[in-house]
Amino acid sequence: MDGIAVFLTVSAAISLGAMSPGPSFIVVARTAISSSRGRGVLAALGMGVGGSVFALAALLGLQLVLTAVPSVYRALQVAGAAYLLFIAYRLWVAAPSPLDIAERKAAGERSARQAFLLGLGTQLSNPKAAIVYASVFSAALPREASWAMAAILVPIVFLIEFGWYTLVAVAFSTGRARQIYFRGKTWIDRLAAGAMGALGLKILSDVRA
Repeated sequence: MDGIAVFLTVSAAISLGAMSPGPSFIVVARTAISSSRGRGVLAALGMGVGGSVFALAALLGLQLVLTAVPSVYRALQVAGAAYLLFIAYRLWVAAPSPLDIAERKAAGERSARQAFLLGLGTQLSNPKAAIVYASVFSAALPREASWAMAAILVPIVFLIEFGWYTLVAVAFSTGRARQIYFRGKTWIDRLAAGAMGALGLKILSDVRA
């Protein structure tokens, strides 16, 4: 498989993974719709950086450590599940508050830096993604792949993750989206909290299994 075919194959696989519904989508969409487009884009930036971290980990072979030492992988799973459950709890508690009150309570939380960290933390909360990246790379990269080819994949992953979630942020920061959110804030936030909490519990059940 030549270089262009490798990049196209990896790009397609990573794009499909990024576009699948999950906590990353919820976090970026809600940040954009409840705060601002800029904050949503910063959360998307965190998603891109997080994806790049997983891509780099896969290329360096760190996924072998996760699979060879189950206790390390389980510890990371527990930490990720705890993070998702914490975010779900905060969303659920703040859901009944009118938006203006919720905004004042969260004023310090949605600074530029913290919007970025929210996106980054959400992306990194699922260490299983490192295994997914490793699987994609091992299937697409030729055995004699150069380090130059491997290095190019990291910015490609960043552009895909950041680009997709930026589109999500732009789409959910429109006036129409905001009107819908204002009218159904309590139930929308509780649905988001429920989805993130369910994923956190699923990760914990996988750890126990």
